[in-house]
Amino acid sequence: MALTTNTRAATVPDLRRARRDSHTADTRVRVAPGSTAILLLGAFYCLLPVVWVLIASTKDASELFSTFTLAPSTHLWDNIVALTEYRDGLYWRWMLNTALYAGVGAIVSTYISAISGYALAKFTFPGKGVVFKVLLMGVLVPGVILAIPQYLLLAQVELTNTYWSVLLPQLISPYGIYLARIYAAAAVPTDIIESARTEGAREMYIFHRIVMPMMAPGLVTIFLFQFVAVWNNFMLPYIMLGNDELFPITVGLSGLLNQGASLPAMYTLVITGALLSIVPLIILFLVMQRYWRVDLAAGAVKA
Repeated sequence: MALTTNTRAATVPDLRRARRDSHTADTRVRVAPGSTAILLLGAFYCLLPVVWVLIASTKDASELFSTFTLAPSTHLWDNIVALTEYRDGLYWRWMLNTALYAGVGAIVSTYISAISGYALAKFTFPGKGVVFKVLLMGVLVPGVILAIPQYLLLAQVELTNTYWSVLLPQLISPYGIYLARIYAAAAVPTDIIESARTEGAREMYIFHRIVMPMMAPGLVTIFLFQFVAVWNNFMLPYIMLGNDELFPITVGLSGLLNQGASLPAMYTLVITGALLSIVPLIILFLVMQRYWRVDLAAGAVKA
């Protein structure tokens, strides 16, 4: 009996250790050389233009066109000062315009997408299938095709060449509504909604206090997509706006680039402006990624 007890005492730790080693071996990430090489090649392909813009923005006009080299220079601050002094800081006016278009447009569009997607996912009403099919058709239609019809419509109400002409067409995103509908159907339990209704809660209260917190990770994704889309949009403001003080970054830098044919010094301003224009996007992604991970982790714990 003592022998059996000692054997069991000796084997239990061994079994635990073996189980732990087996679990570690199963969860160990296996690195595939081919997949890693493809990912590294893709990362290099995507980051090379960014690296070139960063290096080119440190050079003056003579260095920029003399030789092609990836060695940085020392004129970055001089280029930023020259860009700031161009027409009394017009570039920073473009930056503020872009932040207004992208910020307001993304926030309002995310809210509209959230409430529309929630309605499509959790409510039953006549024509729901038709509405969803039309929504899918809107996802497939490129926004460039709609720019001219939108210009003609806004021209009828004399809203062209105003901030509204850029904001209004971008408040409704079919793709954002589609993502919100998919996420609401998966992340919002119907039992919780029915329980809140039984307790006497109104629909808008349920949406704002219960549904939106559950949809937070999906809404962050929709906000990021819409913000980047509006920030990088060129065709719509190019068609809608004629006053350069209303231009976003994309249209303003395009105008500077066209002047570079006669004034080569403008190329350094364009490159420096392009570098500065991606800094807010990088900061936004870093900040929102943190909230995104927190929301996802909270959802996993609640589940």
